[in-house]
Amino acid sequence: MLPHLISVDKTVPLNNFCLFIAGSVHNPPPPSVFLSLSSMYPVGGISASIYANRLRAEGMGSNDRAVPFWNQDYEALKQQCVESGCLFEDPCFPAEPPSLGFKELAPHSSKTQGVEWQRPTELTDDPQFIVGGATRTDICQGALGDCWLLAAIASLTLNERLLHRVVPHGQSFQDDYAGIFHFQFWQFGEWVDVVIDDRLPVKDGEVMFVHSAEGNEFWSALLEKAYAKLNGSYEALSGGSTTEGFEDFTGGVSEMYELRSAPRDLPKIISKALDRGSLLGCSIDVSAGIIPFLYQNRSQKLVKGHAYSVTGLKEVNFRGRMERLIRVRNPWGQVEWTGAWSDNSSEWNEIDPSEREDLHLKMEDGEFWMSFNEFKKQFSRIEICNLTPDALSEDALSHWNTMTYSGMWRRGSTAGGCRNHPNTFWINPQFKITLLEEDDDPEDDEVACTFLVALMQKDRRRYRRQGQDMHTIGFAVYEVRTEFKGCQNVHLKKNFFLNHSSCARSETFINLREVSTRLRLPPGEYLIVPSTFEPHKEADFVLRVFTEKQSETEYVSFLWFQRRFFACKVFSKIPSINQFISVSLQDEISEEDIDDSFKSMFAQLAGEDMEISVHELKTILNRVVTRHKDLKTDGFSTVSCRTMVNLMDKDGTAHLGLVEFQILWNKIRKWLVIFRQFDLDKSGAMSSYEMRLAVEAAGFKLNNKLNQILVARYAENDMINFDNFICCLVKLEAMFRHFQQLDKEGSGVAEINITEVRVFSVFFKKMDVLVCSFDLIFIPAVALRDNVWLKRDSLRTRASRLSLSFAL
Repeated sequence: MLPHLISVDKTVPLNNFCLFIAGSVHNPPPPSVFLSLSSMYPVGGISASIYANRLRAEGMGSNDRAVPFWNQDYEALKQQCVESGCLFEDPCFPAEPPSLGFKELAPHSSKTQGVEWQRPTELTDDPQFIVGGATRTDICQGALGDCWLLAAIASLTLNERLLHRVVPHGQSFQDDYAGIFHFQFWQFGEWVDVVIDDRLPVKDGEVMFVHSAEGNEFWSALLEKAYAKLNGSYEALSGGSTTEGFEDFTGGVSEMYELRSAPRDLPKIISKALDRGSLLGCSIDVSAGIIPFLYQNRSQKLVKGHAYSVTGLKEVNFRGRMERLIRVRNPWGQVEWTGAWSDNSSEWNEIDPSEREDLHLKMEDGEFWMSFNEFKKQFSRIEICNLTPDALSEDALSHWNTMTYSGMWRRGSTAGGCRNHPNTFWINPQFKITLLEEDDDPEDDEVACTFLVALMQKDRRRYRRQGQDMHTIGFAVYEVRTEFKGCQNVHLKKNFFLNHSSCARSETFINLREVSTRLRLPPGEYLIVPSTFEPHKEADFVLRVFTEKQSETEYVSFLWFQRRFFACKVFSKIPSINQFISVSLQDEISEEDIDDSFKSMFAQLAGEDMEISVHELKTILNRVVTRHKDLKTDGFSTVSCRTMVNLMDKDGTAHLGLVEFQILWNKIRKWLVIFRQFDLDKSGAMSSYEMRLAVEAAGFKLNNKLNQILVARYAENDMINFDNFICCLVKLEAMFRHFQQLDKEGSGVAEINITEVRVFSVFFKKMDVLVCSFDLIFIPAVALRDNVWLKRDSLRTRASRLSLSFAL
């Protein structure tokens, strides 16, 4: 393999040291990382993830500094096209059949026959990007079931500031036109800038998908194309929830209200949401469950299974009383409600003309008014996307404050399924928060904190091409019991969940991209456990917690990215090295401590030189394990035995003397007892789900990331045999031992000079420990492990940085 060029800082936290040594090409970051920040880094794996974290800490990924999607820089590409006089053609989303879809829009399907890709300059003599400002009537649905997306775009046009976060200024078909455009979307914690060319799919002379009522306006069609590129194809956009579009356009968090059981203050909630610039959508179910998008007209021209946007809420004086009206828009641009308060209804003749004018009544534009009571009868649910602080104007009276976690479910290590699976539920990622301050509601005597938890699975639309779709996801919240309060780095085990019920949970497990629930709990410490419904389902996720109350701000541990948050606190004291290791690594014994029988055995095994070589150790260990018929093993390899010799060899001879062999022998005997203890079914192999407990019993307390790496590397079909278990522990001990030697003060931070880095690379390569190319210029404020966060001033960083090549 070719060497990779990496940068090395001289300050290395323990967790990153372990990742550096253990490597993680077997367990790469989520696809979304590669497609965004980490795509800016020339190598993948942990090095890309750490590099991405550093960029985020410097502000990359905000809307002002969006990440170039697929590493395509809009300004640079446009400049190249302008200088060369060529129109841009996007190689990452080509004007070819696969960009359309994979099933109904697959190449050679009937729906894609006769499709051509044409630029707006070929479709009209006077193409315009935006005509007279972007409005909700610019969005008309085409031959694609993405009404959910169109409803979200229509709502976006109501707030010009939000619109131009997604649709950047300065784009046109006139000034420096080069056939290239760009749009920005929020994706799982960061903003990405998506570059496209302007070739649109056309059939029978008409744009196939989203188009504007103005025949020469193309901003909405190009926006849809950019979003299709983000998700892999146009067909990937078929079917969804309006909230998905809301969140990708704003970075906000959505709530859903069933109108049959809506809270009494729903009008107030809607009014406040509209005043705050929130985006709102509504829909009518065909049946209970997920909207299947079967377009069925009702008697009054409302469409079942279809997504609408909510654009206004007003009260008018009607027949001597106040009538509450709600404004709804159909993204088709036509097919409107024909009941009371519809465009041509008689009710409009009985209100003051000035009020009628204020409501902007317009015929057959897809937008209509209806009474709020009728709205609750006709529609099934309303969705509200609450905006985060960065999306609001500076004069906003109130806003949400957020904290964001990123994690993953991995088969064999962290994919435990829901509470219905008690044997594996406990292995799911766990996030601990402390609610500090109760609500200031004078009308409510209950002492409670209101917060909103939102769990989102990543990149599932992109997997539709492979026949996969959304997992069924949800979460549970547990109160931390007295014996665990104030504790750090505690991953609660199976017995806790068997003996304690949750105090709150998501309303349901559902196969949508995100499930969110507003909760009220007393101040205290809580554990949030996100999960898929079934175990063994792999996915990456984002967990966000939102609160309206401000309080002291702290950083949260175990993050791949972080945001500042308020009214919640997570323990963040810096640990000593011993908090990572629950038993001592000291193995100091002398020859006098060894009994005569062992000395005699050693003399027979070692021969005349009284030292055991790698090959002799291999013979010895394999003879021993073959006598244990209850162990499932492939035998110890030469590489594994070399690893053991390198660990125990203190004099650099590449052989084991008497004392060194005695220490190794004692370790193997102890680890054999642990292995048998966690071989619960006595099959001779240990379930990968028990790996965390077995490793902890051996004295190593690891975070989820490291556990996932170990399972990915040492498990086969979710099982770990004896020799792999021993090799894993040997390498772990080597990593911890060498880090302890560097970290003299036990602070959890070590300083490494260039010579030491070279020594490590050679030493661990000899041990067959995969040394991945790794960015060691760590983020100031970097996540070390569960519930541990090193702040900027705790790192002994140095200005000088070194470049180094590691050949794997």
